[in-house]
Amino acid sequence: MQKKTGNDLLIVEDLTLLMMDDTSGAIAGAGTLYYTLGGALLVELGLGGHLRADGNGTGLNGVKVQAVAGRTPSDPLLRAVHAKVGERVRGVQTLLIEIGTGAGKRETVLDRLVERGVLRQETKKTLGLFRTTSTTVADTGYKKALVERVRAVLVDGAEPDDRTAALAGLLSASGTLPTLHRSIPWSGKVYQRAKELERSSWGAEAVNAAVLRTVAAVSAGTAVAVSST
Repeated sequence: MQKKTGNDLLIVEDLTLLMMDDTSGAIAGAGTLYYTLGGALLVELGLGGHLRADGNGTGLNGVKVQAVAGRTPSDPLLRAVHAKVGERVRGVQTLLIEIGTGAGKRETVLDRLVERGVLRQETKKTLGLFRTTSTTVADTGYKKALVERVRAVLVDGAEPDDRTAALAGLLSASGTLPTLHRSIPWSGKVYQRAKELERSSWGAEAVNAAVLRTVAAVSAGTAVAVSST
């Protein structure tokens, strides 16, 4: 197994690590994770010049996204997402769902991290009958360095590179940044800085809109259920 670190990992892989609890393996924002993972992959393709966004994003499905011909990425996951985007021009909101539940789904990202030695998976039987698989962070040193990069930007005011800016913006958009409070103390200053980075990335903004829309729909459904009882 060859361990890959640093920029060998994709933004979506780094983001998943940041959102994952080291011990339990639980991922924050699991209910809308497919939006977040889809957004991270689109942001990566955008940063690499593999796709472009057109329009002002005022429509229901957000900005229109299209693949750039002749700019197929070498990474297999990015290549699969690039092919999906290249099928036809469509709104980013639609793409977030298609990518986050398809090529860029949670299981695919976790499997890649296990293959790279960053995560560890263990399977055991409970009561000798039920087989369960747990996923935990194996390379805690890499994750610690990753958190420090984001902390430096949000807390210390360091100027971010494109990848770190994207990570902070996506964490903000997904609503999971407060879960990192032990490592990145949550404050109004951190909130505002993260929002600035979120608004600088159309991919992160799309995640934010999708998450908020989902939360609103769930809240409305709950209200209907309560009023009908």
